Amino acid sequence: MADREPAETEPTTEPSPDRDAVEAAPAPLLVLRDGLPEVVDTDEGLAEASAALAAGTGPVAIDAERASGYRYSNRAYLIQLRREGAGTWLVDPIEMTTLAPLQEALAGSEWILHAATQDLPCLREVGLTPTSLFDTELAGRLLGYPRVGLATLVETVLGQRMRKEHSAADWSTRPLPTPWLEYAALDVEVLIELRDHIAAELEETGKAEWARQEFDHLLDFEPAVRVDAWRRTSGVHRLRGRRALGAARALWEARDAIAAERDVTPGRILPDSAIVVAATAMPTDRRALLATPGFHGRGAGRYSATWVEALQRVREMSEDELPARAPRGDGPPHPRTWGDREPVADRRFKAARESMLNLAEVHHLPVENLLTPDYLRRLMWAPPATRDPADLALAVREQLAAFGARPWQAELVTGALVGAILLADIEPDEPAPE
Repeated sequence: MADREPAETEPTTEPSPDRDAVEAAPAPLLVLRDGLPEVVDTDEGLAEASAALAAGTGPVAIDAERASGYRYSNRAYLIQLRREGAGTWLVDPIEMTTLAPLQEALAGSEWILHAATQDLPCLREVGLTPTSLFDTELAGRLLGYPRVGLATLVETVLGQRMRKEHSAADWSTRPLPTPWLEYAALDVEVLIELRDHIAAELEETGKAEWARQEFDHLLDFEPAVRVDAWRRTSGVHRLRGRRALGAARALWEARDAIAAERDVTPGRILPDSAIVVAATAMPTDRRALLATPGFHGRGAGRYSATWVEALQRVREMSEDELPARAPRGDGPPHPRTWGDREPVADRRFKAARESMLNLAEVHHLPVENLLTPDYLRRLMWAPPATRDPADLALAVREQLAAFGARPWQAELVTGALVGAILLADIEPDEPAPE
Protein backbone atom coordinates (compact mmCIF):
# COMPACT_ATOMS: atom_id res chain seq x y z
CA MET A 1 0.00 0.00 0.00
CA ALA A 2 1.41 3.39 -0.92
CA ASP A 3 2.25 5.67 1.95
CA ARG A 4 -0.16 8.61 1.98
CA GLU A 5 0.91 11.33 4.37
CA PRO A 6 -1.20 14.45 4.82
CA ALA A 7 -0.13 17.48 2.85
CA GLU A 8 1.83 20.11 4.72
CA THR A 9 0.14 23.44 5.39
CA GLU A 10 2.21 26.35 4.20
CA PRO A 11 2.77 29.12 6.77
CA THR A 12 0.46 32.06 6.29
CA THR A 13 1.53 35.67 5.99
CA GLU A 14 -0.30 38.88 6.82
CA PRO A 15 -2.12 40.41 3.81
CA SER A 16 -0.99 43.75 2.43
CA PRO A 17 -2.94 46.58 4.06
CA ASP A 18 -4.09 47.90 0.68
CA ARG A 19 -5.79 44.74 -0.49
CA ASP A 20 -8.02 42.00 0.83
CA ALA A 21 -6.61 38.58 1.62
CA VAL A 22 -7.53 36.01 -0.98
CA GLU A 23 -7.64 32.38 0.03
CA ALA A 24 -6.19 29.94 -2.47
CA ALA A 25 -8.71 27.51 -3.85
CA PRO A 26 -8.20 23.99 -2.51
CA ALA A 27 -6.83 21.42 -4.89
CA PRO A 28 -9.58 19.34 -6.54
CA LEU A 29 -10.24 15.90 -5.11
CA LEU A 30 -8.93 13.05 -7.22
CA VAL A 31 -11.71 10.84 -8.62
CA LEU A 32 -11.78 7.69 -10.71
CA ARG A 33 -11.90 8.52 -14.41
CA ASP A 34 -13.43 5.23 -15.52
CA GLY A 35 -15.51 4.35 -12.48
CA LEU A 36 -14.83 1.51 -10.06
CA PRO A 37 -13.94 -1.81 -11.74
CA GLU A 38 -15.15 -5.16 -10.47
CA VAL A 39 -12.75 -7.12 -8.28
CA VAL A 40 -11.06 -9.99 -10.13
CA ASP A 41 -11.19 -13.03 -7.85
CA THR A 42 -11.31 -16.02 -10.23
CA ASP A 43 -8.81 -17.62 -12.57
CA GLU A 44 -11.10 -16.81 -15.49
CA GLY A 45 -11.24 -13.17 -14.49
CA LEU A 46 -7.47 -13.10 -14.09
CA ALA A 47 -7.05 -14.37 -17.65
CA GLU A 48 -9.20 -11.48 -18.90
CA ALA A 49 -7.28 -8.93 -16.82
CA SER A 50 -3.93 -10.32 -17.95
CA ALA A 51 -4.94 -10.14 -21.62
CA ALA A 52 -6.08 -6.53 -21.25
CA LEU A 53 -2.91 -5.48 -19.45
CA ALA A 54 -0.72 -7.27 -22.00
CA ALA A 55 -2.47 -5.37 -24.78
CA GLY A 56 -1.93 -2.03 -23.05
CA THR A 57 1.03 0.23 -23.70
CA GLY A 58 3.70 1.90 -21.60
CA PRO A 59 4.56 1.35 -17.95
CA VAL A 60 2.24 -0.34 -15.46
CA ALA A 61 1.18 1.35 -12.22
CA ILE A 62 0.97 -1.24 -9.47
CA ASP A 63 0.18 -1.20 -5.76
CA ALA A 64 -0.72 -3.73 -3.08
CA GLU A 65 -2.81 -3.55 0.07
CA ARG A 66 -1.78 -5.51 3.14
CA ALA A 67 -3.36 -5.92 6.57
CA SER A 68 -0.57 -4.46 8.67
CA GLY A 69 -1.71 -4.04 12.26
CA TYR A 70 -4.18 -6.92 11.90
CA ARG A 71 -2.28 -9.87 10.44
CA TYR A 72 1.07 -11.46 11.22
CA SER A 73 1.83 -12.11 7.58
CA ASN A 74 2.81 -9.44 5.08
CA ARG A 75 0.75 -10.95 2.29
CA ALA A 76 -1.05 -8.92 -0.35
CA TYR A 77 -4.84 -8.94 0.04
CA LEU A 78 -5.51 -6.73 -2.99
CA ILE A 79 -3.38 -5.79 -6.00
CA GLN A 80 -4.22 -2.72 -8.08
CA LEU A 81 -2.91 -2.24 -11.63
CA ARG A 82 -3.38 0.42 -14.28
CA ARG A 83 -1.95 0.74 -17.78
CA GLU A 84 -2.61 2.99 -20.74
CA GLY A 85 -5.15 1.31 -22.98
CA ALA A 86 -6.06 -1.27 -20.32
CA GLY A 87 -7.62 0.83 -17.56
CA THR A 88 -7.58 -0.11 -13.87
CA TRP A 89 -7.82 -3.66 -12.55
CA LEU A 90 -8.31 -4.79 -8.95
CA VAL A 91 -7.06 -8.32 -8.31
CA ASP A 92 -7.85 -10.34 -5.18
CA PRO A 93 -5.01 -12.88 -4.96
CA ILE A 94 -6.34 -14.82 -1.98
CA GLU A 95 -8.45 -17.38 -3.83
CA MET A 96 -6.27 -17.57 -6.96
CA THR A 97 -4.45 -20.78 -7.78
CA THR A 98 -1.68 -18.80 -9.52
CA LEU A 99 -0.88 -15.29 -10.72
CA ALA A 100 1.45 -16.60 -13.43
CA PRO A 101 -0.73 -15.20 -16.27
CA LEU A 102 -0.41 -11.74 -14.76
CA GLN A 103 3.35 -12.06 -14.39
CA GLU A 104 3.58 -13.14 -18.03
CA ALA A 105 1.41 -10.21 -19.14
CA LEU A 106 3.66 -7.73 -17.33
CA ALA A 107 6.94 -9.25 -18.53
CA GLY A 108 9.34 -6.67 -19.89
CA SER A 109 7.25 -3.67 -18.80
CA GLU A 110 8.32 -1.00 -16.35
CA TRP A 111 6.47 -1.17 -13.05
CA ILE A 112 5.64 2.10 -11.30
CA LEU A 113 5.45 1.73 -7.53
CA HIS A 114 5.41 4.19 -4.68
CA ALA A 115 7.70 3.11 -1.82
CA ALA A 116 8.66 -0.08 -3.64
CA THR A 117 10.32 -1.69 -0.62
CA GLN A 118 6.89 -1.88 1.04
CA ASP A 119 5.23 -3.80 -1.79
CA LEU A 120 7.97 -5.81 -3.51
CA PRO A 121 8.13 -8.57 -0.84
CA CYS A 122 4.38 -9.27 -0.84
CA LEU A 123 4.22 -9.12 -4.64
CA ARG A 124 7.13 -11.53 -4.91
CA GLU A 125 5.34 -13.86 -2.49
CA VAL A 126 2.50 -14.28 -5.02
CA GLY A 127 4.86 -14.66 -7.97
CA LEU A 128 4.98 -11.09 -9.27
CA THR A 129 8.51 -9.76 -9.85
CA PRO A 130 9.49 -6.76 -11.98
CA THR A 131 12.40 -6.63 -14.39
CA SER A 132 12.30 -2.83 -14.46
CA LEU A 133 10.75 -0.35 -12.04
CA PHE A 134 10.27 3.32 -11.23
CA ASP A 135 9.77 4.26 -7.57
CA THR A 136 8.02 7.62 -7.29
CA GLU A 137 8.78 7.96 -3.58
CA LEU A 138 12.51 7.34 -4.02
CA ALA A 139 12.58 9.67 -7.03
CA GLY A 140 10.94 12.33 -4.89
CA ARG A 141 13.69 11.94 -2.31
CA LEU A 142 16.40 12.28 -4.94
CA LEU A 143 14.72 15.47 -6.14
CA GLY A 144 14.73 16.91 -2.64
CA TYR A 145 10.98 17.04 -2.01
CA PRO A 146 10.61 17.56 1.77
CA ARG A 147 7.69 15.13 2.01
CA VAL A 148 7.29 12.19 -0.31
CA GLY A 149 4.07 10.44 0.73
CA LEU A 150 1.91 9.66 -2.28
CA ALA A 151 -0.84 12.11 -1.36
CA THR A 152 1.65 14.91 -0.81
CA LEU A 153 3.46 14.31 -4.10
CA VAL A 154 0.21 14.08 -6.05
CA GLU A 155 -0.94 17.39 -4.58
CA THR A 156 2.46 19.07 -5.02
CA VAL A 157 3.23 17.81 -8.52
CA LEU A 158 -0.22 17.27 -10.04
CA GLY A 159 -2.35 19.65 -7.98
CA GLN A 160 -4.92 17.08 -6.84
CA ARG A 161 -5.92 15.85 -3.38
CA MET A 162 -6.21 12.16 -2.50
CA ARG A 163 -8.41 10.45 0.04
CA LYS A 164 -6.62 9.11 3.11
CA GLU A 165 -9.36 7.66 5.29
CA HIS A 166 -8.77 3.91 4.67
CA SER A 167 -4.97 3.72 4.90
CA ALA A 168 -5.09 1.62 8.08
CA ALA A 169 -7.99 -0.65 7.09
CA ASP A 170 -8.00 -4.42 7.61
CA TRP A 171 -7.62 -5.48 3.97
CA SER A 172 -8.10 -9.14 4.88
CA THR A 173 -11.80 -8.30 5.33
CA ARG A 174 -14.12 -10.03 2.86
CA PRO A 175 -16.07 -8.75 1.07
CA LEU A 176 -14.12 -5.51 0.75
CA PRO A 177 -16.40 -2.46 1.13
CA THR A 178 -16.90 -0.28 -1.93
CA PRO A 179 -15.34 2.86 -0.34
CA TRP A 180 -12.19 0.85 0.40
CA LEU A 181 -12.00 -0.35 -3.18
CA GLU A 182 -12.38 3.19 -4.49
CA TYR A 183 -9.57 4.30 -2.19
CA ALA A 184 -7.37 1.45 -3.43
CA ALA A 185 -8.10 2.15 -7.11
CA LEU A 186 -7.13 5.80 -6.63
CA ASP A 187 -3.64 4.73 -5.57
CA VAL A 188 -2.85 3.85 -9.19
CA GLU A 189 -5.15 6.38 -10.89
CA VAL A 190 -2.47 9.04 -11.45
CA LEU A 191 0.70 7.05 -10.80
CA ILE A 192 1.63 7.01 -14.51
CA GLU A 193 1.15 10.76 -14.81
CA LEU A 194 3.11 11.34 -11.60
CA ARG A 195 5.93 9.18 -12.91
CA ASP A 196 6.13 11.16 -16.16
CA HIS A 197 6.34 14.50 -14.36
CA ILE A 198 8.97 13.29 -11.92
CA ALA A 199 11.00 11.57 -14.67
CA ALA A 200 11.13 14.87 -16.58
CA GLU A 201 12.32 16.63 -13.44
CA LEU A 202 15.03 14.02 -12.91
CA GLU A 203 16.27 14.69 -16.44
CA GLU A 204 16.21 18.46 -15.93
CA THR A 205 18.22 18.24 -12.70
CA GLY A 206 20.78 15.74 -14.01
CA LYS A 207 19.61 13.04 -11.61
CA ALA A 208 18.06 10.59 -14.07
CA GLU A 209 21.11 8.30 -13.97
CA TRP A 210 21.13 8.37 -10.17
CA ALA A 211 17.51 7.25 -10.19
CA ARG A 212 18.15 4.52 -12.74
CA GLN A 213 20.90 3.04 -10.58
CA GLU A 214 18.69 3.23 -7.50
CA PHE A 215 15.78 1.54 -9.27
CA ASP A 216 18.03 -1.23 -10.59
CA HIS A 217 19.33 -1.74 -7.06
CA LEU A 218 15.76 -2.16 -5.78
CA LEU A 219 15.12 -5.11 -8.10
CA ASP A 220 17.11 -7.32 -5.73
CA PHE A 221 15.60 -5.86 -2.56
CA GLU A 222 15.10 -8.28 0.33
CA PRO A 223 13.79 -7.18 3.74
CA ALA A 224 16.51 -7.18 6.38
CA VAL A 225 16.41 -10.15 8.73
CA ARG A 226 16.41 -8.65 12.20
CA VAL A 227 18.80 -10.22 14.69
CA ASP A 228 17.35 -10.35 18.21
CA ALA A 229 14.07 -8.87 16.99
CA TRP A 230 12.70 -9.15 20.53
CA ARG A 231 14.95 -6.25 21.54
CA ARG A 232 12.65 -3.95 19.60
CA THR A 233 9.93 -4.53 22.19
CA SER A 234 8.76 -1.08 23.25
CA GLY A 235 10.01 -0.32 26.77
CA VAL A 236 12.53 -3.17 26.94
CA HIS A 237 15.31 -0.62 27.57
CA ARG A 238 13.78 0.01 31.01
CA LEU A 239 14.44 -3.55 32.17
CA ARG A 240 17.24 -4.05 34.67
CA GLY A 241 19.27 -7.23 34.73
CA ARG A 242 19.84 -10.02 32.28
CA ARG A 243 17.13 -12.26 33.74
CA ALA A 244 14.50 -9.62 33.12
CA LEU A 245 15.80 -9.36 29.56
CA GLY A 246 15.59 -13.14 29.29
CA ALA A 247 11.97 -12.99 30.44
CA ALA A 248 11.15 -10.36 27.81
CA ARG A 249 12.78 -12.53 25.15
CA ALA A 250 10.88 -15.64 26.24
CA LEU A 251 7.53 -13.86 26.34
CA TRP A 252 8.19 -12.21 22.98
CA GLU A 253 9.10 -15.53 21.36
CA ALA A 254 6.04 -17.25 22.83
CA ARG A 255 3.79 -14.44 21.62
CA ASP A 256 5.42 -14.51 18.18
CA ALA A 257 4.77 -18.24 17.80
CA ILE A 258 1.10 -17.81 18.69
CA ALA A 259 0.75 -14.84 16.36
CA ALA A 260 2.35 -16.70 13.46
CA GLU A 261 0.08 -19.70 13.96
CA ARG A 262 -3.06 -17.56 14.14
CA ASP A 263 -1.90 -14.99 11.55
CA VAL A 264 -2.66 -12.15 13.94
CA THR A 265 -0.39 -9.20 14.60
CA PRO A 266 1.47 -9.92 17.88
CA GLY A 267 0.37 -6.74 19.62
CA ARG A 268 -3.26 -7.86 19.42
CA ILE A 269 -2.43 -10.93 21.48
CA LEU A 270 -0.28 -9.28 24.12
CA PRO A 271 0.93 -5.65 23.97
CA ASP A 272 4.60 -4.83 24.45
CA SER A 273 3.80 -3.01 27.67
CA ALA A 274 2.40 -6.23 29.18
CA ILE A 275 5.60 -8.10 28.26
CA VAL A 276 7.70 -5.47 30.03
CA VAL A 277 5.65 -5.45 33.24
CA ALA A 278 5.60 -9.27 33.39
CA ALA A 279 9.37 -9.41 32.79
CA THR A 280 9.87 -6.92 35.60
CA ALA A 281 7.56 -8.61 38.13
CA MET A 282 8.41 -12.23 37.19
CA PRO A 283 5.18 -13.67 38.70
CA THR A 284 5.33 -17.38 39.51
CA ASP A 285 1.75 -18.49 38.80
CA ARG A 286 -1.32 -17.61 36.77
CA ARG A 287 -3.09 -15.72 39.54
CA ALA A 288 -0.08 -13.52 40.27
CA LEU A 289 0.48 -12.95 36.56
CA LEU A 290 -3.07 -11.78 35.89
CA ALA A 291 -2.97 -9.60 39.01
CA THR A 292 0.18 -7.82 37.84
CA PRO A 293 -0.72 -4.15 37.21
CA GLY A 294 -0.47 -3.41 33.51
CA PHE A 295 -0.60 -7.03 32.36
CA HIS A 296 -3.45 -7.03 29.87
CA GLY A 297 -4.39 -7.87 26.31
CA ARG A 298 -6.71 -10.21 24.45
CA GLY A 299 -4.40 -13.15 25.05
CA ALA A 300 -3.38 -12.29 28.62
CA GLY A 301 -5.75 -14.77 30.21
CA ARG A 302 -6.31 -17.08 27.25
CA TYR A 303 -2.63 -17.94 26.98
CA SER A 304 -1.72 -17.42 30.63
CA ALA A 305 -0.33 -20.94 30.96
CA THR A 306 2.06 -20.21 28.07
CA TRP A 307 3.27 -16.98 29.69
CA VAL A 308 3.77 -18.63 33.09
CA GLU A 309 5.68 -21.51 31.51
CA ALA A 310 7.94 -19.08 29.62
CA LEU A 311 8.75 -17.17 32.81
CA GLN A 312 9.47 -20.42 34.66
CA ARG A 313 11.97 -21.48 31.99
CA VAL A 314 13.79 -18.18 32.42
CA ARG A 315 13.99 -18.61 36.19
CA GLU A 316 15.70 -21.95 35.63
CA MET A 317 18.24 -20.64 33.10
CA SER A 318 21.92 -20.38 33.93
CA GLU A 319 23.66 -17.02 33.57
CA ASP A 320 25.28 -18.20 30.35
CA GLU A 321 21.86 -18.80 28.77
CA LEU A 322 20.60 -15.28 29.47
CA PRO A 323 20.89 -12.57 26.80
CA ALA A 324 23.63 -9.97 26.97
CA ARG A 325 22.64 -6.51 28.06
CA ALA A 326 23.68 -5.01 24.71
CA PRO A 327 23.03 -6.69 21.35
CA ARG A 328 25.94 -8.23 19.52
CA GLY A 329 26.60 -6.82 16.10
CA ASP A 330 29.14 -7.21 13.32
CA GLY A 331 29.55 -3.48 12.78
CA PRO A 332 31.52 -0.81 14.59
CA PRO A 333 30.45 0.52 18.00
CA HIS A 334 28.17 3.52 18.18
CA PRO A 335 30.03 6.68 17.09
CA ARG A 336 29.30 8.40 20.42
CA THR A 337 31.84 6.07 22.03
CA TRP A 338 34.61 6.69 19.49
CA GLY A 339 36.01 9.81 21.15
CA ASP A 340 37.31 7.80 24.11
CA ARG A 341 38.06 4.56 22.30
CA GLU A 342 39.51 5.72 18.98
CA PRO A 343 40.09 9.51 18.79
CA VAL A 344 41.40 9.36 15.20
CA ALA A 345 38.32 7.43 14.05
CA ASP A 346 36.17 9.96 15.89
CA ARG A 347 37.83 12.84 14.00
CA ARG A 348 37.40 10.95 10.72
CA PHE A 349 33.71 10.36 11.34
CA LYS A 350 32.92 13.90 12.39
CA ALA A 351 34.73 15.39 9.40
CA ALA A 352 33.09 12.92 7.01
CA ARG A 353 29.65 13.50 8.50
CA GLU A 354 29.98 17.24 8.05
CA SER A 355 31.09 16.74 4.45
CA MET A 356 28.10 14.48 3.76
CA LEU A 357 25.69 17.05 5.17
CA ASN A 358 27.24 19.76 2.97
CA LEU A 359 27.11 17.58 -0.14
CA ALA A 360 23.51 16.62 0.53
CA GLU A 361 22.57 20.27 0.83
CA VAL A 362 24.38 21.18 -2.38
CA HIS A 363 22.63 18.41 -4.32
CA HIS A 364 19.23 18.89 -2.65
CA LEU A 365 18.63 15.39 -1.33
CA PRO A 366 18.47 13.70 2.09
CA VAL A 367 21.88 12.78 3.47
CA GLU A 368 20.79 9.15 3.95
CA ASN A 369 20.12 8.92 0.21
CA LEU A 370 23.53 10.37 -0.57
CA LEU A 371 25.18 7.53 1.36
CA THR A 372 23.73 4.92 3.69
CA PRO A 373 24.74 5.97 7.24
CA ASP A 374 25.96 2.46 8.10
CA TYR A 375 28.38 2.54 5.16
CA LEU A 376 29.83 5.80 6.44
CA ARG A 377 30.28 4.43 9.96
CA ARG A 378 31.95 1.26 8.75
CA LEU A 379 34.31 3.10 6.40
CA MET A 380 35.36 5.68 8.97
CA TRP A 381 35.90 3.04 11.67
CA ALA A 382 38.09 0.84 9.46
CA PRO A 383 39.30 2.79 6.39
CA PRO A 384 41.81 1.43 3.86
CA ALA A 385 45.39 1.33 5.14
CA THR A 386 47.00 3.32 2.33
CA ARG A 387 47.39 7.08 2.64
CA ASP A 388 48.48 7.74 -0.91
CA PRO A 389 45.61 9.95 -2.14
CA ALA A 390 45.13 8.20 -5.49
CA ASP A 391 45.36 4.69 -4.01
CA LEU A 392 43.14 5.70 -1.10
CA ALA A 393 40.47 7.05 -3.46
CA LEU A 394 40.47 3.79 -5.39
CA ALA A 395 40.31 1.73 -2.19
CA VAL A 396 37.46 3.85 -0.80
CA ARG A 397 35.46 3.33 -3.99
CA GLU A 398 36.04 -0.42 -3.80
CA GLN A 399 35.03 -0.53 -0.14
CA LEU A 400 31.87 1.48 -0.78
CA ALA A 401 30.94 -0.82 -3.67
CA ALA A 402 31.45 -3.86 -1.44
CA PHE A 403 29.06 -2.34 1.11
CA GLY A 404 26.44 -1.82 -1.59
CA ALA A 405 26.83 1.85 -2.53
CA ARG A 406 25.80 2.69 -6.06
CA PRO A 407 28.36 4.14 -8.51
CA TRP A 408 26.74 7.59 -8.51
CA GLN A 409 27.06 7.74 -4.73
CA ALA A 410 30.70 6.67 -4.75
CA GLU A 411 31.48 9.25 -7.42
CA LEU A 412 29.96 12.06 -5.37
CA VAL A 413 31.36 11.21 -1.94
CA THR A 414 34.79 9.65 -2.51
CA GLY A 415 36.71 12.93 -2.62
CA ALA A 416 35.15 14.19 0.59
CA LEU A 417 35.72 10.89 2.39
CA VAL A 418 39.36 10.71 1.29
CA GLY A 419 39.84 14.23 2.61
CA ALA A 420 38.29 13.31 5.97
CA ILE A 421 40.54 10.26 6.32
CA LEU A 422 43.73 12.14 5.49
CA LEU A 423 42.86 15.13 7.67
CA ALA A 424 41.98 12.99 10.69
CA ASP A 425 45.49 11.50 10.78
CA ILE A 426 46.87 14.94 11.63
CA GLU A 427 47.00 15.61 15.36
CA PRO A 428 44.81 18.57 16.34
CA ASP A 429 47.78 20.76 17.25
CA GLU A 430 49.71 19.91 14.08
CA PRO A 431 49.61 22.31 11.13
CA ALA A 432 47.70 21.02 8.13
CA PRO A 433 49.90 20.08 5.14
CA GLU A 434 50.15 22.74 2.47
